[in-house]
Amino acid sequence: MIRVRGRVRSLGLPVVWGAAAVAYKLICPLAQETSLEARIVTSAVFFAVGTGLILHVRQSLMRELRQLRRVAGAAQSALLRPLPSRVDGLDVAAAQLSAERGAAIGGDLYEVVATEHGVRAVMGDVRGHGIGAFGTVAAVLGCFREAAHDEQDLGGVLRRLDRALARHLRQEHPACAAEEFVTLLLVEIRPDGELRALNCGHPWPYRLGGESGVDQLAPADPHPPLGLFPLPAELPTVGLGYLEHGDALFLHTDGAQDARDARGRFFPLSSALTNVAADGPLSSQRVIGRMSSALLHHTRGAPPDDIALMVITNGRPTPLRGAGKCATGHDAPAAGNAPLAPRR
Repeated sequence: MIRVRGRVRSLGLPVVWGAAAVAYKLICPLAQETSLEARIVTSAVFFAVGTGLILHVRQSLMRELRQLRRVAGAAQSALLRPLPSRVDGLDVAAAQLSAERGAAIGGDLYEVVATEHGVRAVMGDVRGHGIGAFGTVAAVLGCFREAAHDEQDLGGVLRRLDRALARHLRQEHPACAAEEFVTLLLVEIRPDGELRALNCGHPWPYRLGGESGVDQLAPADPHPPLGLFPLPAELPTVGLGYLEHGDALFLHTDGAQDARDARGRFFPLSSALTNVAADGPLSSQRVIGRMSSALLHHTRGAPPDDIALMVITNGRPTPLRGAGKCATGHDAPAAGNAPLAPRR
């Protein structure tokens, strides 16, 4: 009823203006005359009425557009909510650069949660971009926010995400479910800084800090993206070494490394990270700000694909590592086990 009343009010003024113009033409003696002066006056009256109608319609459309943008902004904020600046002693910052004009988010997703199993993070990239990818992003993120707390290991989290994605695609995209997929990186940061990960077709992260400055952590070939093939029977997590005090972990989607400038040159991701790391103490906000600005400058503010960036900096005190159980209740690595990926 309220919406109908609003429509009636919005149409009232144009109807009045139109009726006034018709009445002028039919009743006013000046409108009946054929002299040049009378025709000029009549034309001016109809021009004023037409201009008023156009301005009124434009104002109404702009008002509705602003309302739609407010609703879309609220939905986007609820879907890809701002990350807390600090999670269990880790400093966190993230940014989303959407390829679709007017959309604050697109087909990329990220989240960080503190659980009893450690701090867990996800970075993903849905096939396609922009508003059309919202449904898949919502399905994956919603499942991760629950599974990260419920599952003891990352393999269980990944299987839950795989089932949620398959269910969503069957319901929402039954005709092309076999063509849809999501690349995904799951990372677990334990209290002593140990990094464990599972990768499904996603770019491996970078570690900033230490003697080498910038390392891309790529200890193994990733699994295929979710949705293309069934997950293997065994899903052992991969060791990425340790995130020492003051080190930063940089996660990104492939839109960052595939971004091109006007001359077709790829964005120098590793070099840009090296410059940021060499330019002072690492800060999640500073790294995100510098990298976002560099990407926008490289693409002239119009990235061809969605880009998501996330930085996690270890602000915890340096732990004592030794035998026994760590604070999460996991057994510490025993001597003779396969070593974690060392620093290069």
